[in-house]
Amino acid sequence: MPERSTGRRARSEREPLSRERVIAAAVGLADAKGQAGVTMRAVAAELGVEAMSLYNHVNGREGILDGMVDAVFAEIDRPAAADWKQAMRERAASARAALRRHPWAVGLMDSRSRPGPATLRHHDALLGILRTASFSVTRAAHALMVIDSYLYGFVLQELSLPFTSRAEFGEVTAGIAGDLPADAYPHLMEVITAQALQPDYDYTDEFERGLSLILGALRPDEV
Repeated sequence: MPERSTGRRARSEREPLSRERVIAAAVGLADAKGQAGVTMRAVAAELGVEAMSLYNHVNGREGILDGMVDAVFAEIDRPAAADWKQAMRERAASARAALRRHPWAVGLMDSRSRPGPATLRHHDALLGILRTASFSVTRAAHALMVIDSYLYGFVLQELSLPFTSRAEFGEVTAGIAGDLPADAYPHLMEVITAQALQPDYDYTDEFERGLSLILGALRPDEV
């Protein structure tokens, strides 16, 4: 009898299940185990409930994935800069940081057919910045597509690299250079020697350099 009473009290005091709790648990699982680790049963176990109870809050696994993507978009800061180029820089930096926190999200960000409110607000705000800067509707859409292609592509490549620190990068690069036959790849060795093996070189700076190239090439319609 005491055990049953304690069980009932624990259930009554448990935080009510909600869509927000379901999505938060799914994001935590994905961060730890990747997207494949997010199943209805796994999320339910994380919350201490039965899998069927999740359907009161989400439309199955696809509904969970929709919510997870929207949660990541909600983490991306809206740029505050008045200048459109600086605004795009701020947004790209915040988005890159969010995607590095949630590596599973890179391939999902634009994959949902039912985008959530944070996703919609995010894209609407970015398009608004470009439209205010005299980009036409078409050119604003094209500009955002180019920027996002670069952003997602860079993060995907960044997450796949065989190093996570400047020291490891130096070791990997030196190992590649040491294994190359003498004079077989002169241009590659030139880059490795003149850039990659320099003590002040940091691969992560390449993101800003590439973004600057793209922003420098984009022009509002009135320019």
